[in-house]
Amino acid sequence: TQSLQPQDQVVVSGQSVTLPCVIVGYRGMVQWTKDGLALGGERDLPGWTRYSLMGDPLSGEHSLLIDSVELEDDAVYECQATQAALRSHRAKLTVLVPPSDPVVEGGPVVRLKAHTPHNLTCRASGAKPAAEITWYRDGEVMETSIYSKTLMEDGKKESAVSMLPIIPEDSDSGRTYTCRVLNPAAPAGRQTSITINVQHPPSVTLSVQPQTVTEGAKVLFICSASANPEITGYRWSKGGVPISEANGDSLEVTVDYSYFTDPVSCEVSNSVGSTNVSTLVDVQFGPRLLSEPKPMTVDIGMDAAFTCAWTGNPPLTLAWTKQGSSVVLSNGNTLQLKAVTQEDAGTYTCKAIVPRIGVAERDVTLTVNGPPIITADATQHAVKHSKGKLECRVGSSPPPDKIVWTFGDMSLSSGTNGRYSVQTVTSDHGVLSSLVLSETLAQDFQLRYNCTAWNRFGTGTALVTLKEQEVIVILAILAVKGARLGESSALPLLQQTPKIRSSPVIYINVAEWGLQRNVQRYLLESLIRLLSVASLHVRPCYPSFREIRDNSQAVGCRIARMSIR
Repeated sequence: TQSLQPQDQVVVSGQSVTLPCVIVGYRGMVQWTKDGLALGGERDLPGWTRYSLMGDPLSGEHSLLIDSVELEDDAVYECQATQAALRSHRAKLTVLVPPSDPVVEGGPVVRLKAHTPHNLTCRASGAKPAAEITWYRDGEVMETSIYSKTLMEDGKKESAVSMLPIIPEDSDSGRTYTCRVLNPAAPAGRQTSITINVQHPPSVTLSVQPQTVTEGAKVLFICSASANPEITGYRWSKGGVPISEANGDSLEVTVDYSYFTDPVSCEVSNSVGSTNVSTLVDVQFGPRLLSEPKPMTVDIGMDAAFTCAWTGNPPLTLAWTKQGSSVVLSNGNTLQLKAVTQEDAGTYTCKAIVPRIGVAERDVTLTVNGPPIITADATQHAVKHSKGKLECRVGSSPPPDKIVWTFGDMSLSSGTNGRYSVQTVTSDHGVLSSLVLSETLAQDFQLRYNCTAWNRFGTGTALVTLKEQEVIVILAILAVKGARLGESSALPLLQQTPKIRSSPVIYINVAEWGLQRNVQRYLLESLIRLLSVASLHVRPCYPSFREIRDNSQAVGCRIARMSIR
């Protein structure tokens, strides 16, 4: 009978193990089987270099010794007394294998991109059973890992993998992550540590000094950046257009209004990526026109609208006015005019005011199509027996198709009829029609003159009367050879001259002024201009002493020849 049988055992690979087998009173052959395969009956078990039978066979001791157990020794063993047909219990020998040192992918320094999710991966292979894996960050256990294991090709060992999801921040650079593995064969565990190097594109701050300036001032842009790995370059642009001459961390420029709307950008690069930061400058500038108002022509009764847009800094104020008036019609970009009349025609001004900086304006014209508008002085003047002229101006739009003067029983639109002729002149201010009388007679001052114009919108009329103009004759005695200073004896003679006798006469003895002749004449002509402003018909005369004494009729002719209105 067997007094000692083998039992199930667990052993760590590399250790030695003994499976006991004692059969008391048996002297025959004893052999062991491994998973049913006989190991042989010899005590030294040839062919199995690490296997041998231990004990005194005479005492029935046939224990199996296995040196330096390996995974292949993991099997079911049985002790058999073949001649006595005896078999021991089946004993399961379980061989434990410690895991290899853990391997963290990318170690010992793992380079990561900031703010980008990443899985730290630790592998422990060749273990039986599979290794347990624990992650630590700077000594603190991380509970968020994902664990998996797979059976290896030998069907006994297992490989374990643990992934630790992280989203690294810039501040995580330099942190230590440790992967610790253990199983029953290595209860003390094994570990591997790595350090993470968090790389990031440049962090950029763009400042401008000073922030608020006027046009033409210099400013300094400073591009401050930090990066891992190191910065490889700077690029500057304005409004998207590269500034080729700028390649450092600062840029000095002289600013104009465009820096208020076109941002200056600084792009900083390293091997991970690039960062672009932009800024505007608070440039103070006077009004600049963005949209110019367009002139309009509309028919009477229709609506009209003008639009103009300005920009400026500080914010501007806008005012629409009509030329000749200070009334503000609108403070917006658009001026609306409803159901316009001909009185609305004219020039409108869009004025922009930037406080403390400047003012600018644009004019735009509104033309209103309507019936002719005629302007004429109700009373016009002419000298009897001289050439006379009456005028009327048609200033509306569209231009007149026809202008007719009617007076007495006559009607004249162009050309000449007897003493009368019509002249028409077109200018930017309209059409000027003149009725010209070659010589005025007394009856011309008794008539009423009608100036009438037509266009497709209707007619317009103006009434004019012609009034006889009074003539003043100035007789000036200048200092001439043959005349004595203060000479006035010629006055009675001049007053008997026919052409002078019917007109008021002003006698001035300029010679008594004691001035040079050219100064005398200048002062006299200034007096004539003053009298002419008063709508008096002034005729200067500068007779010589001989003319006064010998030829008064020649004096009269000279007066007519030198007439000035």
